Amino acid sequence: MVFSNNDEGLINKKLPKELLLRIFSFLDIVTLCRCAQISKAWNILALDGSNWQRIDLFNFQTDVEGRVVENISKRCGGFLRKLSLRGCIGVGDSSLKTFAQNCRNIEHLNLNGCTKITDSTCYSLSRFCSKLKHLDLTSCVSITNSSLKGISEGCRHLEYLNLSWCDQITKDGIEALVRGCRGLRALLLRGCTQLEDEALKHIQNYCHELVSLNLQSCSRVTDEGVVQICRGCHRLQALCLSGCGNLTDASLTALALNCPRLQILEAARCSHLTDAGFTLLARNCHDLEKMDLEECILVSGLLTALQGAPQPLTGVTRDANWPLSGPSLPQHNRQHTHPAFHSLS
Repeated sequence: MVFSNNDEGLINKKLPKELLLRIFSFLDIVTLCRCAQISKAWNILALDGSNWQRIDLFNFQTDVEGRVVENISKRCGGFLRKLSLRGCIGVGDSSLKTFAQNCRNIEHLNLNGCTKITDSTCYSLSRFCSKLKHLDLTSCVSITNSSLKGISEGCRHLEYLNLSWCDQITKDGIEALVRGCRGLRALLLRGCTQLEDEALKHIQNYCHELVSLNLQSCSRVTDEGVVQICRGCHRLQALCLSGCGNLTDASLTALALNCPRLQILEAARCSHLTDAGFTLLARNCHDLEKMDLEECILVSGLLTALQGAPQPLTGVTRDANWPLSGPSLPQHNRQHTHPAFHSLS
């Protein structure tokens, strides 16, 4: 249905503003922007901050520049709770500082692939966004330990943090992080190649609520570190150790004895693990459902060994499908251009 300016008075007489706002709250970004072009009154209604509590700009990657994020933040203000800028490589520190200042009730922020951002963005989030619970910094390669120190001081309600491929992070950054963010439930550290066992000791000491931990390709981690994690994080349900080639059955024994809630284990390319370790694991972890054992060359009679498990596994896989990691970036940028979208520019 197309409305003209002549319809506006009739619509507003029959449909009060509150009802229109309620209707608009169910519309997606593109539809809201199109509604904003119908008339001045509809522009005000469509772009009302209450309609923009959850925004995902992934489909507009090529259109999103800093000024778009700034304008959204000014319009949404305290209404905005969830924003995804995944893959928006044109967004940098300056616009995110404005965003943080305006959107102080943000709880869920996805900056996956925003490669321009630096520690400055994390300082802004720490200063203004104390309600943040979910933060994805995947592939933000300029992030350093200083960011984690800032986050720990200002974002103490954080429950989910993805630092995958932030390869400047070291044990010092992890220590600073977990001292302040003790309620972390999911911590993803894929590709943080400088992390050693001491970093896991810090997690053990402070993150007792941890449910999901991803250490994929943290090749310096040894059995000592995994044992420490198991002794302090008894609520673990999902653990990825793929690419941690130094691990032996000692890690599996620690999991079996300390983490009874374990459901998913990924251990691809852990070539020193054997049937004996997995047998003990299956017998003690009654909720175990899925495992990835790609290139675990010493595992041969596992299916026979698992017959003694309290319940059968639903999947012993040879490919990684890590839970809670968030969607990965595509191999190419999506290029969907909606003229209406430029009303936010």
